[in-house]
Amino acid sequence: MQLNTVRLVVLLTLSIVATALLATAQPAGKIPRLGVLVLGPPDRGLEPFHQGLQDLGYVEGKTITLVYRFAEGKAERLPALAAELVGLNVNLIVAYAFQAARAAQHATQTLPIVMVDVGRDPVEAGLVASLAHPGGNVTGLVDWGMQLHGKRLELLHEVVPQGARVAALFDAGAPGQRRLHMHEAEPAARALGWTVQAWEVHGTEDFARVFAALPAEQPQALYVAGGPLMIANRTRIADFALQHRLPSVYELRAAVEAGGLMSYGPSRADLSRRAATYVDKLLKGATPADLPVEQPRKFELVINLKTAQALGLTLPPMLLFQADEVIR
Repeated sequence: MQLNTVRLVVLLTLSIVATALLATAQPAGKIPRLGVLVLGPPDRGLEPFHQGLQDLGYVEGKTITLVYRFAEGKAERLPALAAELVGLNVNLIVAYAFQAARAAQHATQTLPIVMVDVGRDPVEAGLVASLAHPGGNVTGLVDWGMQLHGKRLELLHEVVPQGARVAALFDAGAPGQRRLHMHEAEPAARALGWTVQAWEVHGTEDFARVFAALPAEQPQALYVAGGPLMIANRTRIADFALQHRLPSVYELRAAVEAGGLMSYGPSRADLSRRAATYVDKLLKGATPADLPVEQPRKFELVINLKTAQALGLTLPPMLLFQADEVIR
């Protein structure tokens, strides 16, 4: 009897241990895999997204797995990268930039897609049926960054009120840039008494041509629209503006950190952080068709005071007061 009791205890113990091991192993197989598709290179823009996931209780490698694919600013690489993520059986895709969202949408009509940093109207572009009721497998956040041309020109006018000509750099490959230039930048410039000289850049090698020809037009300021080319070459553009003593305004704060004078636009950090809430809701059973697309809640003006001093500018005190951040 004692021997049978010992055997029973051993069997029960082994059963408990096996059950515990199985319970430990099962969740590991169920850790959601999150695909992150980025038009640009790896940079700090993803840190707020990671923080947002952490704030919601996710721990990378333990409760969620992140699979990254970066196009390094080359939009033509996105379709293959999106297809690769789909082939890796991710649970959903977070797509940074319009081109990334479009590539993900073409790669899958079933996996949920969270778009981030989409400057175009997603309804007009066909990503969603409406902002309130997306209706398909895409939802997320738009930034409307490309629709703030007028505001940026007004800020530039405060710095260079006597300016008559402003050179505007546009990424020819970025969707909607030329149209928005015609519909927003030119009318806003005319209202300020300025003329806009549009310079379209078609590739990295095209900057040399533009930078060689632009000074002859004698602009008094430089406006830099968004787009992958402008982001990837922000330091080069800022150096050119400084060399030719051109006060400059940008869409992205990263350009100001690289030496540009100032930027105004939606807070990309806030949008990136909020993308984590979409991931959380989708992983908990929500469907993208029923999750409304959200718009920016926070806009930021960033000024590089060191650049202003190098340009010999005295910035209006009210402009500095309005700035969300001043780089000194």
